[in-house]
Amino acid sequence: MLKVAAAQTFVSADIAENGRRIRRLISSAAAQGVRLINFCEGALSGYGKFQILEQDDWQTFDWAAQEAELRAIAELCGKLRIFAVVGGAHRLSNSHPPHNSLYVLSESGALITRYDKRFLSNSELGGWYTPGTQPIIFEVDSYRFGCAICIESQFEEVFREYERLGVDGVLFSSYGIAPYFQIALRANAGVNCIWIIAATPVQKAHKGPAGVIGPDGVWGARCAALPEPEFAMATLDRNDSAYDIPLQKARPWRAKARQGDIYREKMVDEPRSRERHEY
Repeated sequence: MLKVAAAQTFVSADIAENGRRIRRLISSAAAQGVRLINFCEGALSGYGKFQILEQDDWQTFDWAAQEAELRAIAELCGKLRIFAVVGGAHRLSNSHPPHNSLYVLSESGALITRYDKRFLSNSELGGWYTPGTQPIIFEVDSYRFGCAICIESQFEEVFREYERLGVDGVLFSSYGIAPYFQIALRANAGVNCIWIIAATPVQKAHKGPAGVIGPDGVWGARCAALPEPEFAMATLDRNDSAYDIPLQKARPWRAKARQGDIYREKMVDEPRSRERHEY
């Protein structure tokens, strides 16, 4: 079993203040036995078009401040023995726009991997961010996770790929979870029989609060739809009888179905009739 949390935190243009708010929620989650907590898109750096008001602002962005806050968050994770996924920009060379990223920090206080958003929105692609290239997988207490960001909720191939890679869940971080995002996330969770831990900022909580969707496609825990920092907790358990059908029956059967052998062995090669049917 694994206790996880989806955070709902206030995001500002003040990187140091964002870091303090993130650490505050990490401390609270760890005190309640959470092993993995997920934060929203741009939780530390701020997000383009909101806290980062102009594309040229990346040229004067305080990368040293973000790095210092990331180190402080990582040190706290090591002290409290908790994993955290934190949204932030990732600097690129030659004045390229940054990646829109999720930093995965381990219980030992190390950066173990980074996910760079691959499917950028139309506006993001116009000079705000540079797309990433690959999925990432990391493990917490034998549970495997992937990451996705914002509009990637609308690309079912992102979640299908993670299902094929054998994840138990996806950490989904967004600057808002609009109603149609919620529909897609529930569908992606139910179709692929995976958990989705969805984080958002408090400024967008009224559109859809943070929460955890089970492998049956149903919200198992949610924050209040209020502009207040908090987190929703859920316990992931592969042997939970409530998820017997999606995890023990549907997911393995669908994998076999996609291979096609169970259908090919039942097929009948019978010529189609040439007679005309009237309807």
